[in-house]
Amino acid sequence: MTEQVTIIGAGIVGICCALSLQERGIPVRLVDRGEPGQETSFGNAGVVSPWSIIPQAVPGIWKKLPQMLLDSKSALSVRASFWPKMIPWGMRFLGKSDEKSVREVSDAMEILCRPSIDLYRRHLHGTGHESLIADSYYIHAFRNPDEANLDALGYQIRREKGGELERVDGSELRRLEPAMSEEFKAAIVIKGQARATSPGRLGAVLAEKARAQGAEFVRAEVRGLSRAEDGTWQISTSQDTLNAHNVVLAAGVWSAELLKPLGLPVPLVAERGYHVEFPNPSAVLNNSVMDVDAKVVASSMQGGLRVAGTAEFASVDAPADPRKEQILTDQAKSLVPDLNTDEAQFWMGRRPSFPDSLPAIGQLPGKDGLYSAFGHSHYGLMMAPKTGELVADLVSGRSPNLNLDPFSLARF
Repeated sequence: MTEQVTIIGAGIVGICCALSLQERGIPVRLVDRGEPGQETSFGNAGVVSPWSIIPQAVPGIWKKLPQMLLDSKSALSVRASFWPKMIPWGMRFLGKSDEKSVREVSDAMEILCRPSIDLYRRHLHGTGHESLIADSYYIHAFRNPDEANLDALGYQIRREKGGELERVDGSELRRLEPAMSEEFKAAIVIKGQARATSPGRLGAVLAEKARAQGAEFVRAEVRGLSRAEDGTWQISTSQDTLNAHNVVLAAGVWSAELLKPLGLPVPLVAERGYHVEFPNPSAVLNNSVMDVDAKVVASSMQGGLRVAGTAEFASVDAPADPRKEQILTDQAKSLVPDLNTDEAQFWMGRRPSFPDSLPAIGQLPGKDGLYSAFGHSHYGLMMAPKTGELVADLVSGRSPNLNLDPFSLARF
C-alpha cells in the first residue's frame, strides 16, 4: 500500500503513527489545530516507563475515593456539572478494580509500554536530539516507611514480569536524590526507566523528522468525519474538506465527538492534568520522582523542574482551576524544600481516559479504513511508539501477531 494515510491529531500518538507508517513506505498527512506535540503531549511528567503497567483502578481504591473527593488539595476532583457523566464512567472504573481485572489490564498495558524506550531511541536516531530520552530511575517516595512494600500488588506484578525494583530507606533515598525532603523515609526504586527531558521538544523534533521524510501537516480544526458517496472518508475542517481512503483517529479526548455522528458512542472523558514548571529551580532531581501521598511526579527538565499531577474530571472546554497552581507549588516545596518557585509556569491539559486505563487501537467496527489510536489516559507518552507500530501494521495489512482484543472498542 502506498496511498497517503490521513492522521487526525498530531500529538505524540499521531506523530508516532506517522513515523511508523513512513517506515513501511506509506505517505502520511497529519491534521491538527495546533503545533505538533504541543497540546496534551506537551505537559506530562516526562516518565518513559516500560513498567508503568498498573491501571488506575486497583483493589481497595473505592475506600479511598470519598476522602480524596472531600479533600480540596487531593489529586482527585470532579466539577459539579460533570457528575452526570462521572457516575456511569466511575461505575465502570470500579468494576475493573478487582485483582483479576488488574492483572488482565496489566498484561495489555505491558504490550504497549515495554518497548517504549527502544522505540523512542529508534525514532530519535539521527536527529541530533537523542538526549531527549535520558536513562533514569522512577522513584516512588513514601513518608510512611511501612507503605513502601514490594509485596503490594502493583509492585508484585512488575516483579513477576521481570521488573527490577528495590526498596531503599531514607538515607539511601537522599543519596540518590540529595534535594529531596527528609520527610520521605523510604522509597521503591523502579529501574530500567527513562525520562523525556522536554516532552514538548520531543514531539516537535519527531514531527520535524516526519516532515523531512515527506509528511504533510495541515493546520486546521477538524469539525466532522463522515463517509462520502464514493466510499472514502470525508474530513471537514475549519479550512477545507479533505478526503482519504484510510484515516487514523488520534485526536485524544476530542475523538469521542467525531465518532458520535457515526453511531459510535464511547465512554471517553477528559481527565484533566496540571503541571507547574519552575524555570530557575536552584535544585535538581536526578530521576523522576513520585510523591506517593500527593500523587504528583517531579522531574528536572530542560525548562526547569516540573511537578505534574492531579486528575480533574470536567468538560473538555471548562476553564482551568487556578487554585491548582498553588496546590502543586506547595506540593513541590514539600518534595524539594530548597526549590525556587519564582516565575512558575502553570499549565493544564486533557488526558483522554477510558475506565480501564487502556486505549482504543484498531480498525473501528463496520468502518473500513477508519482506525482508532486514542484514549491513552495517563500513559500516552509510554504507549505512543508501540501504538504507532500496531496501527502501521494494521493499515499496511501486516498481522501484529498479538491479541488486540483488549484495545477494541467492542469491549464497551
